[in-house]
Amino acid sequence: MKQGMEDILVSVIMPAYNCEDYIEQAICSALVQSVSLELIIIEDDSSDGTRECIQPFLEDERVIYVCNPYNMGVAASRNKGIQMAKGKYIAFLDADDRWTADKLERQLKLMRAKDAVLCCTARALMNQEGKLTGKVIPVKGKITYKNLLYSNCISMSSAVIKREAALEFPMEQDHLHEDYILWLTVLKKYGVAYGINEPMLEYRVSQGSKSGNKLKSAKMTFGVYRHIGLNIFQSIYYFIFYTIHGILKYI
Repeated sequence: MKQGMEDILVSVIMPAYNCEDYIEQAICSALVQSVSLELIIIEDDSSDGTRECIQPFLEDERVIYVCNPYNMGVAASRNKGIQMAKGKYIAFLDADDRWTADKLERQLKLMRAKDAVLCCTARALMNQEGKLTGKVIPVKGKITYKNLLYSNCISMSSAVIKREAALEFPMEQDHLHEDYILWLTVLKKYGVAYGINEPMLEYRVSQGSKSGNKLKSAKMTFGVYRHIGLNIFQSIYYFIFYTIHGILKYI
């Protein structure tokens, strides 16, 4: 039976750029979820074999494939996917990460119970080859705006957000942590996000990523504080805690 647009509960947004080594695993982990969904893949003008890796999955009617005419960046690609989305909820999955099979079902159950606008999970770290390291980054059961200022504990690929909130606050500032800006903006208005402290996201740590380059990531985090309106002293205050938390997180 074909899935009608009115039946789509979750729109999964997957930006894809030069990820031929990983994207098949990411796609499969989305398509095995037990909830009704559409998977919107925004291919960002890759120069490797990413497009060829995506092609076999286009036989699945749930997969929607869009190729950007030029490299637009991850924030613009996600925004494009959100604009296309038909689901009540938006889930984000980067092309180098993976989900456990029950992730979306568990998150939606919690979001309905709490009438939550945003939900995330803990994450298990894996190396660049996809082997789990045994390290798990936990999350709190409740996350407030102030909690989030101390550390961005909401991993992009773990997040599920109500579609209207995602549309209300498009991602911006691709040269910073655009996801961190989004979570702070959402929580400043809506108050609380809910976390499931189980590693339903398998997160790939790569030196080429924004978070993989620690010095670059630190500069971007400080830039986030300034962008959202914190003064220099507030920014330094929270940045100290960010640094300490970052050291402890990856030990």
